[in-house]
Amino acid sequence: MPLDPQVEAMRAEREASQVPQLYTQTLAEARAADLASIKAAGGEVEPVHHVEDLTTDGGVPLRVYRPDLTGPMPTLIYFFGGGWTLGSIETADGISRKLANAVPCQVIAVGYRLAPEHPFPAAVHDCHDAAQWIAANADKLQVDAARLVVGGDSAGGNLAAATTLLARSNGPALAGQLLVYPNTRYGSDTISMRKGDDPYLFNKTSVNWYWNHYLDEPSDGLNPLASPLLAESHADLPPALVITAEFDPLRDEGEFYAEKLHAADVPTTLSRYDGMVHGFFAMSGILDGGKKAMAEASAWLAEIFRDA
Repeated sequence: MPLDPQVEAMRAEREASQVPQLYTQTLAEARAADLASIKAAGGEVEPVHHVEDLTTDGGVPLRVYRPDLTGPMPTLIYFFGGGWTLGSIETADGISRKLANAVPCQVIAVGYRLAPEHPFPAAVHDCHDAAQWIAANADKLQVDAARLVVGGDSAGGNLAAATTLLARSNGPALAGQLLVYPNTRYGSDTISMRKGDDPYLFNKTSVNWYWNHYLDEPSDGLNPLASPLLAESHADLPPALVITAEFDPLRDEGEFYAEKLHAADVPTTLSRYDGMVHGFFAMSGILDGGKKAMAEASAWLAEIFRDA
């Protein structure tokens, strides 16, 4: 299929305005531009009944989004995207608010450390530590520990997958994983990666730029906590929803991961959005595809929480 008309219009605007790629900017410039772009495309900021900033005992920042429910509540632990290099809790603010209201469930966004200041595996350990702390403090946080799901988009999806690998042996017990166009394999040479060279969209140069910031050494990319596709076993992981975009360099590795999970008898739903590009999940303010994906994620989460 061709690019979705709304995506094509967005791309044409970027080309006409000569919007610079994030990888051509300084880190400070790229971080500011990334947040501004996400806020502009995310649509109206939804009010949530209760929003609170906290910090784990280990110093990891959290933001709690609590709808008008009585606890203990089903809870999604959400990891923001940004190639492990950009992003913050603010990056995931719009997504967290929408999911909290739509499911409804409590959403806790995790402010893990960024590379290159804190390279792999700092972000993975922050995310897993935060999940363990949230489960251990379930009563205080009004969390139903039997209904705890991890999720994230892009690098956040990668971190969610890595967290499930750690949690399988070290807890906490997880009821599901929401993986939105996740990175799953360092150095991927897939069809979607080879075709991902559009200079006005997220492309393979973007992917390499992020990995180069994240990894101290290329050999670190072979670690399953960096490349979950390389895990020796994917058995006994929580049920998954994997969302991919047709025109995303990461499409194939996300879909390969869904296949790995399915082959390991993990209940897995794979949903590819034709005509969409990387980042569309955070663009529900301007892309109908983003709205549909948000609705699908919300419905899947509601079902997972019901079943748990």
